[in-house]
Amino acid sequence: MTSLVVISAGLSQPSSTRLLADKLTAAVRDAFPGELEVSVIELRDLAHDITNNLLTGFPAPALAAATAAVGAADGLIAVTPIFTASYSGLFKSFFDVLDTEALDGKPVLIGATGGSARHSLALEHAVRPLFSYLRAAVVPTAVYAASEDWASAGESELSGRVTRAGRQLAGVMAGTPTGSAVKDPFADVLPFTEMLRAQGQ
Repeated sequence: MTSLVVISAGLSQPSSTRLLADKLTAAVRDAFPGELEVSVIELRDLAHDITNNLLTGFPAPALAAATAAVGAADGLIAVTPIFTASYSGLFKSFFDVLDTEALDGKPVLIGATGGSARHSLALEHAVRPLFSYLRAAVVPTAVYAASEDWASAGESELSGRVTRAGRQLAGVMAGTPTGSAVKDPFADVLPFTEMLRAQGQ
């Protein structure tokens, strides 16, 4: 069975970070053409074990099980709150204790939450580079949810981004990234030279 591991770095309970992670998980389930086994890792519950591992180099059993699940997963959803224009320290620390090859070639969908839409670029200048460094295959659509996105006015737009990202991850995991499961995000974009020609330049 295909396995999906979901990592949530939310600190509060309930957490908007976990809520976004759950929405992304549901979108992948809806788009995946088969059975999907989902495991959720709440980093809040592993915070002490992560710190001890960084200090001693030895993981506690719960942390060892979590890192093993990530390494064995067929796909990954990773969602972090944004603090000071970047991912949280807890989020980064978890990936610091992973084996350096754990994410090599693994399909990953990234998401983040924050109080203001102005922090949305943190996904592209901080979170995506982290996973690129770890050689993960990050899907094109990243999902950021600000506080206003949970209101009725912004939720429809958020739902659209969640659905698109879920389809992309499901398609890559199913082996059909350019098939019917996932629309090529650049399919409607003309090559740069054709754009210039169309504008008469």
